[in-house]
Amino acid sequence: MNVSRIKFITAMLIFGTIGIFVRHIGLPSSLIALVRGAVGSVFLLLVMAGSGKKLSAVAIRSNGIWLVLSGAAIGINWILLFESYRYTTVSIATLCYYMAPVFVMALSPVILKEPLTARKVICILAAFAGMLLISGLLPIEGKAAAETVSEAVSGSGAASAAGRNTLGILLGIGAAAFYASVMLMNKFLKNISSYDTTVVQLASASLVLLPYICFTENLGSVSWTWGTVGLLAVVGIVHTGFAYWIYFSSMKDLPGQTIALLSYIDPATAILLSVFLLGETMNLASVIGAALILGAALVGETIQ
Repeated sequence: MNVSRIKFITAMLIFGTIGIFVRHIGLPSSLIALVRGAVGSVFLLLVMAGSGKKLSAVAIRSNGIWLVLSGAAIGINWILLFESYRYTTVSIATLCYYMAPVFVMALSPVILKEPLTARKVICILAAFAGMLLISGLLPIEGKAAAETVSEAVSGSGAASAAGRNTLGILLGIGAAAFYASVMLMNKFLKNISSYDTTVVQLASASLVLLPYICFTENLGSVSWTWGTVGLLAVVGIVHTGFAYWIYFSSMKDLPGQTIALLSYIDPATAILLSVFLLGETMNLASVIGAALILGAALVGETIQ
């Protein structure tokens, strides 16, 4: 196995663990997202400086609007995903999030003027069938989704377990929609490196979130502990800066289909860790739904 493949797999394994860490950070999701973007962008800038690379002001200016818009979408996507972790299981939130490639497939004919083939239509329908199954509306056997969520997700309030699960699913789908918008907007970027793109997008995400947090959160009441700071550092440095660095540095040496296939280490890791570390369970309906969603997204990405 070559170095690039090892680096890419390592990045996917790191991405797959973020839900475990975020679940244990007792801070507003918007604040976690802001810190993630800020720390991640600074880390990548240091990496670029250490390797003698510089940001291209010309490329950034020529793509400025798309970079800022996609950066804002990344910030909102993170908030919704992190909130989804709080309301439903990490596995269900992750599966909802992996609807993003399916959304891109469905919107490509309109936005990118790409043809919608019969195979893509089947993938889209399969993914939505999978989403219906993991929602718990059509349980096949085993525990209902609401029971699973009530055991796996802590928190008080009037909302029932079923209501929390539904909200978590909607938040996860919302995160997928915003991430799909990022994937589509990135198609319009021209003559700019992946490092320049990522640094500006992460920084933009933080800058857009800053006024939102100032108006919506009472920062004075936020409880900072060494444990919280440590987890935030891991999410910002390891899950964002380091993971993006090895992710982008490995992609240039790997075939497109290899990248598509290895990308599914991320959700597989998240689901396995949610079962073995968090004690979350999946009934038969959820397992079938997971196979449909991930299978549809994978086939869609590898269609030539």
